Amino acid sequence: MALALVVIYTTRGAFFNPLALVVVAAIGVAALLVQLRLRRDERVRINAPVWLNALAIVFAAGAVAADVLRLSAVFLLAAALGAVLCFAVSGIVVLNALRKTRPDVP
Repeated sequence: MALALVVIYTTRGAFFNPLALVVVAAIGVAALLVQLRLRRDERVRINAPVWLNALAIVFAAGAVAADVLRLSAVFLLAAALGAVLCFAVSGIVVLNALRKTRPDVP
């Protein structure tokens, strides 16, 4: 729902900003982690890679700092790309674990 609100109420030009992509990726991973938390299946426990999410947060903070302090655009883009990639890989790991634990449907 949060991702839908961001997309609906944000202008097209704002999505050319690398920080907007970091925010969208962070919202997506947060939604996935909330879904894991709300699962009722106690038999299978899936953990997100904490070190990867922490690295993504460090990259995101670096991107925000680069934007606020008006540092190099290359540093901003590299930090934003690092954050998005870490969030993406973390989401892929969690979704792959969810897929493997799903019972086969006849």
